[in-house]
Amino acid sequence: MNEYCLYCHERLDVQLSWLTLMFPPKTSWLCHACKRKLTRIVGTTCRMCCRPLENIAADFIQHDLCLDCVKWEKDSNFADVLVQNISLFAYNDGMKEMLARFKFRGDYILAKIFSDDIKQALHTLQFDMLVPIPLSKERLAERGFNQAKALAVEAGFETSDCLERIHTEKQSKKTRAERFQLEHIFYVNDHCNINGKTILLVDDIYTTGSTIRHAAYILRKHGAKKVCAFTLARG
Repeated sequence: MNEYCLYCHERLDVQLSWLTLMFPPKTSWLCHACKRKLTRIVGTTCRMCCRPLENIAADFIQHDLCLDCVKWEKDSNFADVLVQNISLFAYNDGMKEMLARFKFRGDYILAKIFSDDIKQALHTLQFDMLVPIPLSKERLAERGFNQAKALAVEAGFETSDCLERIHTEKQSKKTRAERFQLEHIFYVNDHCNINGKTILLVDDIYTTGSTIRHAAYILRKHGAKKVCAFTLARG
């Protein structure tokens, strides 16, 4: 049983009894205060990217799609490359802090915080291969690990490194418009057979959808039957 919050390191409030000794409760990785920093996505969402729609004006929604997805689907290069993205949490201040410590300050253990939620979500999906969005070799050497792969592995899933990434400027340093105009930065490993496969892409954050769609585009171009995506947070 985990005794301390993985994020703030405060002792967890665990009530011990004969019942809990005989039937140990589900492992908790966060204290109640840290859990309250996270906001689950609920209610009506864009059917393609999982963006919450309840506080968006009707003029910005078409056929249950947000205008970002409408824009992507009108692009002849990217129409129909992605079936759907599923996200679990809003990219609020609490999530930003946790992911910054996880990704940029190398606190790998924080991947465990989300392992149960990811496991539960991914077990409801059908796919042949689970492919983390890759980092370039330069970025991987800088960070020490691929955060997307870490989330999947800590949730108990086997991943395929069939995608490679060309080194570019960090996404976080680009404007929203620049992210939409992102050039093709992925390629498929020659040894990887994805022909006819249903592939689930995994990443930490979905913002404009550019990264996910460029990855889906190259996978479909190399014969993937269908590409869906799972992201921990929706920006």
